[in-house]
Amino acid sequence: QVPLVESGGGLVQAGDSLRLSCVVSGRTISSYTMAWFRQAPGKEREFVATIGQGGVYTDYASSVKGRFAISRDTAKNSVYLQMSSLKFEDTAVYYCAASTRYPGTRSEGYSYWGQGTQVTVSS
Repeated sequence: QVPLVESGGGLVQAGDSLRLSCVVSGRTISSYTMAWFRQAPGKEREFVATIGQGGVYTDYASSVKGRFAISRDTAKNSVYLQMSSLKFEDTAVYYCAASTRYPGTRSEGYSYWGQGTQVTVSS
């Protein structure tokens, strides 16, 4: 098991910014491809962003590209999701995920998951 603990969610207004954090316990974060997924009520879990093991490669869902930024801090063994210009449709539970492989946008490729943090955007 690889404990992942998310934090930073909350209730914000449309247009606001929010930063989510995910602390990884155990092995160094450089051992993992990290990603953020989200799940809105009544919808399937969807990919949001990913960062490669080298910390250079990133990829984003088209719905968040230009508004969200994924980053990591190896000293803190943490990955972050900076969310800007939030929209009502960004409301969801956000999950941090880790994999020792390269699953990209596929949730089934990630072996380790956090418990999720709720982000609610009021319109």
